[in-house]
Parts: sequence; structure tokens; C-alpha cells
Amino acid sequence: MDLNADPEDRMMIERSVSQTMQIDPRRARFPCCIVWTPLPVISWLVPFIGHIGICREDGVILDFAGPNFVCVDNFAFGAATRYIQISKEKESENQYGEDETETNILTWDDALRKSTQEFQNRSYSLFTCNCHSFVANNLNRLGFYGGGWNVVNLAALVFLKSRWVSTTSIIKSFLPFVAVSGVGLLIGGLTFLTFWAFFSFLLVGWFLLGTYCFKNLIHL
Repeated sequence: MDLNADPEDRMMIERSVSQTMQIDPRRARFPCCIVWTPLPVISWLVPFIGHIGICREDGVILDFAGPNFVCVDNFAFGAATRYIQISKEKESENQYGEDETETNILTWDDALRKSTQEFQNRSYSLFTCNCHSFVANNLNRLGFYGGGWNVVNLAALVFLKSRWVSTTSIIKSFLPFVAVSGVGLLIGGLTFLTFWAFFSFLLVGWFLLGTYCFKNLIHL
């Protein structure tokens, strides 16, 4: 930026930058955010597990939704219900891959573009290479808090630190779980509770083991 620019021009530029970083859920624009939405069936039973994506600087959502397919501006399982906005300057440091040098530092969108190109050539699996893998790959490429992101600590970050888009989003996320649990307990009682505990333990245990014990099992 020209240091000798007119003060009014500077104010207009700064105002324009701040407007591009504004979140607009109605248009599904979440600049530099991680976004989350519940998954059908799975989130009805385990409400802290859902589908996530990461957003470009203009707020467009990118999410890994199927084999060799990254959705652009069409979040696969409905509108985002939670989000975390990332301060690019304070929380991210670019990591250099084999083809990058200090003279070719990645911008935010450059990093997302490289991860998108990589995952457009990957098979999708709910258990070994999923939407969390894609977002973790992006965060490690961006150097978010120094990197080291995986599907487990990413899921924990979103569940514990994210903001709700609206009150309606809270209802959308938890009402199916409450309804299914209520009906299940009413009809199945202890049997349903045992099934729910076993399903949750199996699902969470798979990702814990795949992330920390068998490190090549879950791809990033």
C-alpha cells in the first residue's frame, strides 16, 4: 500500500477489507472460517460428529464430499450451523512443501487451492479419508497454530470452540438427537442405551486408534 496515499483512500481500502471478512450466513459466506453442519443419521446418534469444510478469503465454502470431489459453494449436507473464524496474521504461519521456497509463500487461497487439487485425486472413505482429513490438510498447510492437525483434535476444536450461526442452528443440530434418544429410550430402554454406548465407543475409538496408534490408517 502506498504510504503517501490520501487518508480518505486509505479509509476506503480498510473499509473494503473489513467488509470482505464479514460473515454472512444468509449468503453462506464465512471468510477464513472452518464450518460445521450435522450429518444425517450419524449426528442423530452422536451429535458432536458432523461434516466440516473450510472457507476461502471471499467466504466460499470448500468441502471434501466424495471420491475425487471437493464441493465449491455448495456445502454437502446443508447450511453451516457452526463456524470458527481464523485470524490469518495471528494464528497461521505458512508451511513450505517440497515445491515451495521462502520466495514463494502461500497465501490463504493458494494453500486451499493446493489442498483442493490434492483431494480431487483422492478416494473418499468415511473411516479413513473424509471431510476432516481435507480440513486438517488445509490447516497444516497454512500452519494454523503450528500445524499438527488431525481428525480428532480438529473435531474437538470445532465442538469446543466454534460459534453457533443462530438459535435455529442449535435446534437443527440437537433436536434429531433428542428425538431419536427419547423414542429409543421409550421403546428400547436399556437395550437402546447399550446400543448407543457401543456405537459411540466404536466410532470414537476407531478414530482415536487410527490417529494415534496406527498413524497411516487415517489420511491427511
